[in-house]
Amino acid sequence: MILLDGKALAKETEAQLSERVLALKQKNITPTLATILVGDDPASATYVKMKQNACKRVGMESIAVTMGQSTKTEELLAKINELNNDANVFGILLQHPVPSQIDERACFDAIALEKDVDGVTCLGFGRMAMGEFAFGSATPSGIMRLLKHYQIELAGKHAVVVGRSPILGKPMAAMLLNANATVTICHSRTQDLADHIKRADIVVGAVGKPEFIKAEWIKDGAVVVDAGYHPQKVGDIELGPLQDRVSALTPVPGGVGPMTISALISQTVEAAEKSF
Repeated sequence: MILLDGKALAKETEAQLSERVLALKQKNITPTLATILVGDDPASATYVKMKQNACKRVGMESIAVTMGQSTKTEELLAKINELNNDANVFGILLQHPVPSQIDERACFDAIALEKDVDGVTCLGFGRMAMGEFAFGSATPSGIMRLLKHYQIELAGKHAVVVGRSPILGKPMAAMLLNANATVTICHSRTQDLADHIKRADIVVGAVGKPEFIKAEWIKDGAVVVDAGYHPQKVGDIELGPLQDRVSALTPVPGGVGPMTISALISQTVEAAEKSF
């Protein structure tokens, strides 16, 4: 079995990114990611800090924007517009979720396409799905990089994505489709979920419920990608019993999570390189 080690690949990628950042700095360009944290969700604050630390490790700059729990949509839109117009900012990350009174979709879509390094805009999704250039959503982009690194064959394979969120399930399905996989998307209303998963060559768990996908549903020799992470240090898939009978799997933690941040900072460096 191949352990799809996202932590090791992210570390390897950071070494390469450090060299690219250095080359940009020699041209007086410093790749800079602006992170926007709205409200007081402790998990979101932790995620943002991890992303800022990753920037620091490769020599990038990060600008931390924090806004209060009572922030209105108009205030957040004004801040995004200010960052869109800042020539020193190459990527903008709006941490999900924002407080309930804010129109999150309107704010995501206000991010300029060339700075949408987290792949959250409708325009970016549409371009990516159509095979045109756009920065992909960070988690599915990270998963695709991981599968490519370990030479996991996708063309002609049947992939089942469990989950349909706009920043994970839907873009994941589109990326797999663009890689010539045959894709089934399952979700909370899917009937006979186990039967769909039993037919899958590749299973992607992106449902947000701890160990929701049972090991017995997954066929021998499948490739298992678990994009979930929960406080119990488990993902969306029951991984324990699969160790001896699947062809490849992502550990939790250390699989998909590090690749999400790696994709985000890689795309910020790429945005800086495209700027001149």
